[in-house]
Amino acid sequence: MKTKYDSYNDWVSFFVTCCETLLAGGLFYLFFELVKDTAWHKILDVPPYQVLLTIMLCYFISSRQIGVILYKRKIYTYQIVTRVFKTMVMFAILSGVVLEVGNFMDVWSYFYLSYLGILFFCIGNFRIILRRILKKYREKGRNVRYVVLVGSADNNLELYHELTDQTWAGYRVNGYFDFQPNPNFPKECPYLGTPTEVINYLEKNGRNHYLFCCLPSKEHDIIRPIIDYCENHLVHFYSVPNIRTYLHRRMYFNMLGSVPYLSLREDPLDQISNQILKRTFDIVFSLLFLCTLFPFILIIVTIITKLTMPGPVFFKQKRNGLNDKEFYCYKFRSMKVNAQADTLQATKDDPRKTRWGNIMRKTNIDELPQFINVLKGDMSIVGPRPHMLKHTEEYSKLINKYMVRHFVKPGITGWSQVTGYRGETKELKDMEGRVRGDIWYIEHWSFGLDLFIIYKTVANALHGEKNAY
Repeated sequence: MKTKYDSYNDWVSFFVTCCETLLAGGLFYLFFELVKDTAWHKILDVPPYQVLLTIMLCYFISSRQIGVILYKRKIYTYQIVTRVFKTMVMFAILSGVVLEVGNFMDVWSYFYLSYLGILFFCIGNFRIILRRILKKYREKGRNVRYVVLVGSADNNLELYHELTDQTWAGYRVNGYFDFQPNPNFPKECPYLGTPTEVINYLEKNGRNHYLFCCLPSKEHDIIRPIIDYCENHLVHFYSVPNIRTYLHRRMYFNMLGSVPYLSLREDPLDQISNQILKRTFDIVFSLLFLCTLFPFILIIVTIITKLTMPGPVFFKQKRNGLNDKEFYCYKFRSMKVNAQADTLQATKDDPRKTRWGNIMRKTNIDELPQFINVLKGDMSIVGPRPHMLKHTEEYSKLINKYMVRHFVKPGITGWSQVTGYRGETKELKDMEGRVRGDIWYIEHWSFGLDLFIIYKTVANALHGEKNAY
C-alpha cells in the first residue's frame, strides 16, 4: 500500500533527477564553450543542441533506472557514491551507444571522457551536499517519523538504538509494549503497557508511522488484530524475527516463491547478472594479457629461469577452488625442484628460492600464468587466494567459517592480499585475518571493488611488498 510518505520520496527522487539532468546538460554546454577554437570543438558531427538534448535524456533515463536513495533515513556517504557510480556507468554506456550509432560525436575522445569524469565528481558532490542538508533538517525535528515497539526482546532493544543513536535519521521512538517492563530499556523509551493495549494506544495517539513487533509467533491472536489495525490506519507494520538469542550478526531477507526466509549473508555473486559481468571481464582481461604482454614475459622468464636453475619453467600445484573443487594452479617456478613443494609454505629466507625466483615473487611475476587458469574458468582475476590442499584440510578444522571462502572462485589477487594479509601465515591469527578479509569481499563484492583491488595490486607490485616472499 502506497502512502503519502512513499509519494514524498518519489517526488524527492524525481526532483533530484531533474536537477542532475539539468546539471549534466549545463556542464556539457559549459565544457563545449570552454574548448572553443580548439580541436575538441570540432568533434561534434551534428548541431550542439542535438547532442545536448540526447545527453540529458540519457542521463534522466539512467538516473531513474538506478534510483536515488538520498531520502532513506539510514544511508551513508559511500552508499551514495556507489549509487552515483552505477548511474554514471549506465549513463556512459547508454549515451555512448546512442551518440556513436547516431554519428553525433566521437565518444572515445578525451573531450567526452573528461566530461564523464567531471560529471561524476559534480553529481557525487551534489548528492552529498543534499544529503547533509536533509540531515540538518531532520536534526532540527523536521521530517520526523514516530515509532512504536511491541515486545522488548534483545532484537527490539538493539533496533531502538539503531533508530535513535543518530539523530539525523529522523526517528523518534514513542515507547514499547510488553507483558512486563524491561529494565534493560533506557528511560527515554517508556513502557506503554501490555500488547493487548496497543490498538487502544494507536487510536488515542495518531502520530505513529511505524510499528515494529518482535512478539513470538505463539502470540498470533494478539499480533493479527494489530496488523489489521495498522493496515487500515496507514501505520507501517514490521515483524522483527527473534534471532538475537542465537545469532548476533546481520541477516538478509529473501523470498522463495511466497515463502520468506533469512540468509546469513548477502552474496552479490549469486546474481546471474553479476556472474556474467565478472566472467566477461575475466575473459576479456585475461585474453588481452595472454595475447599481448604474456608472450614477451614468457620468453624473458624462460631464458632467465633456464640460466639460473635446472627444471621446468612452469610449476603446477593442486589447489582448492569453487565449491572446494580441486584444480591445477599454474605459476612460474620460483624455487628449486623440491619434495616439499606441495606441503611446505614459502618463508622469508626460504633456502629453496633462487635470487631470480625471489624477484618474481616480489613483483608478482610468478603469478602471471594464472591468467591461463582464469581463461579456463578455474579462477577469477579477483577473489580469495587458492590454498594448497594440505592447508585447506588443516585450517578448515582450526578456523571457524574457513570454507565460506570457497563459495566463489579463487583469484590471482584478492582483498586480503592488498590489505596486509599476503605471504606467510606464521600464526593462526594471520590466517584468521585472511579468512575474515575473504568473507568480507564475498559479502561486499562489486565490479568497482574488483577494479580497486586490481589497482592496489599493481601499485603494490611497483613499489614492492614486504610480505611478498
